[in-house]
Amino acid sequence: MIALLLALGSSLAYGCADFLGGLGARKAHVLRTVMIAAPTSFAVEVVLWPFLGASFSPATLGWGAASGVASAAAFALLYRTLAIGPMNVLSPVTALMSAALPVAVGLLEGEHLGAAGLVGLPLALAAVVLVSAGHGAGSARPSRTALLLALGAGAAIALQLIFLHQAPADSGVAPLIIGRGVSSAVTLAAAGLLRGRLGSERPAYGLATVAGILDSVANLLFLFAARSGDLTVVAVITALYPAGTVLLARAVLGERIHRGQLLGLGTAAVAVSLLALA
Repeated sequence: MIALLLALGSSLAYGCADFLGGLGARKAHVLRTVMIAAPTSFAVEVVLWPFLGASFSPATLGWGAASGVASAAAFALLYRTLAIGPMNVLSPVTALMSAALPVAVGLLEGEHLGAAGLVGLPLALAAVVLVSAGHGAGSARPSRTALLLALGAGAAIALQLIFLHQAPADSGVAPLIIGRGVSSAVTLAAAGLLRGRLGSERPAYGLATVAGILDSVANLLFLFAARSGDLTVVAVITALYPAGTVLLARAVLGERIHRGQLLGLGTAAVAVSLLALA
């Protein structure tokens, strides 16, 4: 139950971070927003170091760095996917991939689910697709390149979570510090190389900063959830992060929640209830 609650908190934090980051990216090039959010997230994790502890063993350094590279790759692939579109088709593909791959890894590692879990897990995967799908998801057909990019983005997100899960359980927040440090360095390097294409618009500093803080909280909650529960359950609950984005868009921007998304939210509630009994 503790792992489930932590995973739900992680999902909500990821969804809020995506929403705020998306708002910030409307005002300036998305890379300008990430240039603020990623180092902010890194700083938060460094501040937490004295309180939560960190052990920088070789295994921790390796898995943490791998998660950072995967995180940077996820950003690049998502950005390219967004440029090609249509995102109302590709977003569910990315979200489902980000959930399914960790589930497969968890099952291969010998994790077992009870009867409730065997029903709740596929329901949660279905909810991920329904919640992340926008209106008219079947109206546009993505190209093969766009579909491959969406699958790659989902795989990169999944690998980030898997690598964090593989880090030693007694390493504290060290995997997060290393991972976010690596991804921040990669992001800043990319911004330097592409500085001529970023435009002159100023980013929304406040939104980007809060998004970075929430991203750090989401990473921390996922790490604790994965250490106290099964990766199969934690990963799929975390992948419900589009629900938080959808609800915030409704509350703040007045965006309409479509019928499929409402069905997805209800399916998610049933799935979480079943997984709590697993």
